[in-house]
Amino acid sequence: MFDTSIYSGSKIKDYELTLKQLEALIEDEKDAIANLSNASALLNQFLQDINWIGFYLWKEEELVLGPFQGLPACVRIGYGKGVCGTAIKERRTQRIADVHAFPGHIACDSASNSEIVIPIITNNEIYGVLDIDSPLKNRFDETDQEYLEKFVEVLKNYL
Repeated sequence: MFDTSIYSGSKIKDYELTLKQLEALIEDEKDAIANLSNASALLNQFLQDINWIGFYLWKEEELVLGPFQGLPACVRIGYGKGVCGTAIKERRTQRIADVHAFPGHIACDSASNSEIVIPIITNNEIYGVLDIDSPLKNRFDETDQEYLEKFVEVLKNYL
């Protein structure tokens, strides 16, 4: 159904296409886990130079591992702990150029060197986070942040 050859190489155009693909994948599905699973698979196919992508869901005052693509990961992350917990505590995206310089970074995969985490807040309630790791330092830029935040905004309508 999806073919990476359709991406043009223009970062913004390709993000715009990925947003349309997300909408097409999830528009008729009501199950949140199915939608999160397809969303992580779509981003895993689209994004280059990443080694982990997935969701942590807010349950009983902590983040719990949800659908993802990559190596096995940390199962639970506390409020305010690591990059993911900080994104929830501050309710804002964390774009970290070098995770080894981030105080309290949780190293689930030693190959990760940079990370971006977008909080998912619905009706002013914490739902979880989108977490993406890269083996490259400074992998994520302002364009990535802008479009990944848009990706989460589309996805929130189907959770």
